[in-house]
Amino acid sequence: MSMLEVRDLHVSYGGIRALKGVSLRVEEGEIVTIIGANGAGKSTLLNAISGFLKPGNGEVTFKGGKIGMKASKIVKAGICHVPEGRLIFANLSVEDNLRLGAYLRNDRKKIAADLERVYELFPRLRERMKQLSGTLSGGEQQMLAMGRALMTDGDLVLLDEPSLGLAPLLVKTVFDIIVEFRGLGKTILLVEQNAYKALRIADRAYVLEQGHIVKTGVAREIAEDPAIKAAYLGAKSTPVT
Repeated sequence: MSMLEVRDLHVSYGGIRALKGVSLRVEEGEIVTIIGANGAGKSTLLNAISGFLKPGNGEVTFKGGKIGMKASKIVKAGICHVPEGRLIFANLSVEDNLRLGAYLRNDRKKIAADLERVYELFPRLRERMKQLSGTLSGGEQQMLAMGRALMTDGDLVLLDEPSLGLAPLLVKTVFDIIVEFRGLGKTILLVEQNAYKALRIADRAYVLEQGHIVKTGVAREIAEDPAIKAAYLGAKSTPVT
């Protein structure tokens, strides 16, 4: 049984069909990436999985159970979502943002331990724990959004464009942290336009084009496909190692 299964998912915005029968699976402990151009439907897919959008057809199952519930209940079931644009609470402190990640939890000792773990993983957040989140740099806000996801204590983390708009050094840091997430026992479904970086850390990959999955396979093999290189990797044609 896969941790996450998406079967024949269809999502429309008015008259626009954003997803047209998408199916995928994510096994426990994997990093799975979805790559594709702008407008392919990547964010729509994550939003449908996490309950922000209601599919017109198809189903999503998590740990063998069908999920078609409110977003808050999906979080409680063990799925956390780091959206594109971070969506932090700018007028609250760093620590308040992190504690809000645990708003559905009541295990106080573990919440405190998880908060300490976030600060160990993101030392910069500890330095700024009382600072208003809206005054953080883009990279720091991304760290905060990822730390807030860890505070949900979910098993599956959905990451939507975590490197978007970041300087190259911070991009490397973000991808290193995604790998560390797996070391903490998390399973990752990653949407990322930086296909080169995503395919380097992923176990498997799906290519999404105009609402359809057009290719799937082992990430390293996807990265060596000439058509994928031409469409998504550009000059980054060095073999994935």
